Formats: sequence, structure tokens, C-alpha cells
Amino acid sequence: MDNFLERYNSYLKAFAMTHLQVQNLKAMTTVNGHTADLSTTDLSKAKFWSLSDVKCMQAALELAQQGASKEEVPVGAVLVQEGNIIGEGFNQPILTCDPTAHAEIVALRSACSALENYRLPANTTLYVTLEPCTMCLGALIHARLSRLVFATQEPRAGMVGSQLNLVEMDFYNHKIAVNYGLLQADSQQILKSFFKARRAKKKNSSS
Repeated sequence: MDNFLERYNSYLKAFAMTHLQVQNLKAMTTVNGHTADLSTTDLSKAKFWSLSDVKCMQAALELAQQGASKEEVPVGAVLVQEGNIIGEGFNQPILTCDPTAHAEIVALRSACSALENYRLPANTTLYVTLEPCTMCLGALIHARLSRLVFATQEPRAGMVGSQLNLVEMDFYNHKIAVNYGLLQADSQQILKSFFKARRAKKKNSSS
């Protein structure tokens, strides 16, 4: 059983699952809303991310690392339509002296400027390494994004389930399909490493 869990963890990290959310790897797992013992779960019936999804999120993670190298909170975003990247960006409000320059907004501006259209083409997916905030989600709705995929949740200010779930509000005239958890551990590690280094730098500068 221990070997199975180790192999399961490795597989989950490489190919995150949309409808298989692990609540407790040692005891229970959730599949499409139903709990089942992990030892009896048939992984062949689970719904996995596509290889394209994984590659696109990896690109977003690389952008997040670029932001970290410039001492910006590491969040990266990639807009993809029909397999082509049409916009990308990383978090850069400090660099640009622009409080709206979150990764999602930078990617939107990049795409819309190139397309010469304030709305995105049909079937466009945004891959972003952190759950969007209020501002970014509002912009995505206005841009008519088709699908949102984010790596990890933002417990303090996330607006796609953590604090509120704005995509489910019925007063909007556009709906976005949402999936999350793709390469979650990778995104979390980048964020943890960044904030750990920043705390250490502040401590050293104050001593």
C-alpha cells in the first residue's frame, strides 16, 4: 500500500486530475463528488489533464519564475487559443509602477493588443499559476474568456472558490469554465521559496 501511494503521488504531480481531488492520501479520495477508499479507486476511470494542459501550465510556471527573478510575487499566465499562445505575462506591478499589472492582466493586454480586439477569440483558455483576484476575474469575464485553469488556490483573496466564487454568480452575462489543481505542488513551491527568501532578506537588512 505504501508503494502504491508513492507511485500515486508521483503520477498526480506530473499529471494533475480535474475530478480526482485527494482529501487524505492515506485513507480517502474524492471522485466526482463521491468518496471512496484509495485502495479500491480505479485510476483508469479518472479524468486526467491533457498533455497540452500540462505543457501550457509549465509555460506559466516558467513565467512565474521570471517574475520571482525580478523580485515580483511569482505568478505567471498564458493565454492559449487552438493550441497557440496568444498572450502571456508575469506579475509586475512593482516593475511597471502599475497596481493592475497582475499576470492575468498583462497576458490579456498582450493578446488583445496583438489581436486588435478587446475580446478574446472563442475557445481561449487562460493558464495561471495562482487563483485570480477580483480585478483579474472581472477582466477575464469582460474579455469573454472561455476556460480558466489555475494551479493553486489563493486562500486570502481568491475569487474562484477560496473567498467567493464569482464565476457562479448569475448576474454576469458570461460564464467561464473553471478547472484547478494542475501542477499545484510546483506553483506552491515557487511561492513558498519566494516568500521564504524575501523574509530572510528583510531579516538580514534589519539586523
